[in-house]
Amino acid sequence: MSRAEQPSRRTVLAAAVAAAVAGAAVPAAAEAAPSAGTAAAGPDRTARPVDYRAWTTFQDWRGGTAEGARPVAGARPGVVIDVPAGTAEYTDPHTGRTATWEYATWTSPVHRLAVPATEVIASWNAHTPEGAWLQVELRGTYSDGTDTPWYVMGRWAAGDQDIRRTSVDDQSDGRSSVWTDTFSIDDASTGLRLVSYRLRLTLYRRPGTRATPTVWRLGAMGSDIPDRFTVPASAPGFAGELRVPRYSQEVHKGQYPEYDNGGEAWCSPTSSQMIIEYWGGRLTKEQLAWVDPSYADPQICHAARYTYDFQYAGCGNWPFNAAYAATFKDLQGVVTRLGSLTDLETLIAAGIPAITSQSFLAKELTGAGYGTSGHLMTVIGFTADGDVIANDPASDDNEAVRRVYKRREWENIWLRTKRYNASGKVVSGTGGVCYLYFPARPSPRQRKALEAVGVR
Repeated sequence: MSRAEQPSRRTVLAAAVAAAVAGAAVPAAAEAAPSAGTAAAGPDRTARPVDYRAWTTFQDWRGGTAEGARPVAGARPGVVIDVPAGTAEYTDPHTGRTATWEYATWTSPVHRLAVPATEVIASWNAHTPEGAWLQVELRGTYSDGTDTPWYVMGRWAAGDQDIRRTSVDDQSDGRSSVWTDTFSIDDASTGLRLVSYRLRLTLYRRPGTRATPTVWRLGAMGSDIPDRFTVPASAPGFAGELRVPRYSQEVHKGQYPEYDNGGEAWCSPTSSQMIIEYWGGRLTKEQLAWVDPSYADPQICHAARYTYDFQYAGCGNWPFNAAYAATFKDLQGVVTRLGSLTDLETLIAAGIPAITSQSFLAKELTGAGYGTSGHLMTVIGFTADGDVIANDPASDDNEAVRRVYKRREWENIWLRTKRYNASGKVVSGTGGVCYLYFPARPSPRQRKALEAVGVR
């Protein structure tokens, strides 16, 4: 996001909804984290207003309904095209090209939400070779027993030559809608909730080829976060800092304006690239050959291009960032919500940094020097006093990226669901949204930390 206090497309849409409502080894960076102190006891986990469910194991994939798809075993089980179920034409709305594709589908069993939800965000990890892409859909059941339509949650490919990865606008049944990457109940004040859902994958490939997407993780986060301008303060616990690379989005201001007007808006891919490299992900010279060689940190330009949502017209599609991270060897990415800084302390203590989404006025975050309607930062640690150490990409240069923000201010701007903008109007907050990137085979310590925040 830019530093300006101006509405993002997601913020505008979310505000409209709100108005209707009254084993891999830990990298050296993680091992070097100070071990003094432990995360403070958090809130009752059974009361967590978030339900994240994912399908990742061979047994999970066997438990779904497949038409032309089959599960594959191995170190990283997944689902692939076997014998296509048929062919379909797709006209890409962003290029106008119409092509015929072979397809297969996999549909999850019904997942009954532990928390009847007002919002659901799907995310996935997949490999799509040249000539292949995928679509993710969601269909749910409301608390009154009726069903939603099948909503498209994303059409995605790792590259941008076969199709243009895209969200789909104008999806609604008059009771719920999809805003870019988020399913939302239109008027939560009625008491209507989503009580269960299924996810459907459609895997596409060029006819007559053996190419296939491979999907290793498919999941969704359902939540019912109460309306709140402030949140309870958490007590400081763990103190320590992870050595995460520092990159500034501002260095790329004006570069490749076809991707959301250039680097000033690239907080999300810049944050993603920081954590990808923390885990050892690297791009090759061949992958970066398209970037102007005079540009510093060309991997940030690459991340912007390959997270760009051609419908949203930005790089801030949350699931697209998680999917991009998972294109790097042995990485996983999910989108979820956390409940407090205690959750973040639990993750940092296990060597897992997090990317958080927040919005605020300049006066609400001491030391930021800007206000924003939506911005992503990378949380890398906590001071002895419990303040947040963040790699903030909205900094003038790479050296200035590391910031320390006051705990109480930071926690509130991240976790609240309502706030006042610069005009004094009530608008929405993100309610604790974060991206988590971690190894395909987490260590026991990492696995325990992820389970503690509801991710398996």
